[in-house]
Amino acid sequence: MIDLDALAVRIGGRNLLSNVTARIQSGELVALIGPNGVGKTTLLRAIAGLHPCEAGVVRVMGRDLRSLRARERATRVAFVTTEETVFETLPLRELVAMARFARAKWWGWTRERSDEDAIDRAIAAVGMQSLADRDVGGLSAGERQRAWIALGLAQETPILLLDEPTTHLDVRVAQDILKLLARLARDGKTILCALHDLNEAAAYADRIALLGDKRLLAIAPPQRLLRGPLVERVYGIALDRIELPDGTLRLFTPPRRHRGCAVEERAH
Repeated sequence: MIDLDALAVRIGGRNLLSNVTARIQSGELVALIGPNGVGKTTLLRAIAGLHPCEAGVVRVMGRDLRSLRARERATRVAFVTTEETVFETLPLRELVAMARFARAKWWGWTRERSDEDAIDRAIAAVGMQSLADRDVGGLSAGERQRAWIALGLAQETPILLLDEPTTHLDVRVAQDILKLLARLARDGKTILCALHDLNEAAAYADRIALLGDKRLLAIAPPQRLLRGPLVERVYGIALDRIELPDGTLRLFTPPRRHRGCAVEERAH
């Protein structure tokens, strides 16, 4: 579904990505991890067609990205990020409705029943039905995050790219969003999302792609990638690991020690 062949991105005279090669299949949820500044957002934007490639090729659904017009890209790939300017006075439902423009007829757009249904499904998927008529400016940071995810879902593309979709979300809502993404992948959608939390990646991703030094260092199932020393080397920290009964790994930083004793973290 997504093929990256020796992809390189250079912007403003700086090399942001070099020689990235990978294949992501239909129905996969792949978590993109790595320290800040290694190129996670750059890679997502390159796959979405928002950054030109200095070298290499990006193919989506078998087509070279460069051969697709903007409207064609928008019916194949949805890119969800919170970097865009928030439309403060726009009701949530109208924000999500913007996703349907790519499917409108070139001579104009009147929302049809299929558009309204797609908007309703997207808003329901992120649990925001009661906020559909509220202006975006009146939403909390976490609610805005969910609004942008709904916008991506309403686009109804086979490929969904998300840049840190659980940022600003409390634990329960973050887990709900990740469960939703896993369910969408099981239903056939191809999902690539940048995550900061290694345990979220371990629990929900089919595979994890590890970026470091502006390169793709590995892409493998969580059990294999997170057990090895590569993650520790890339992040520059030591990690302890616990395997849960279902086989899922949990990663922790070892407790700090002072004068031979572990420092206890006490709740207040």
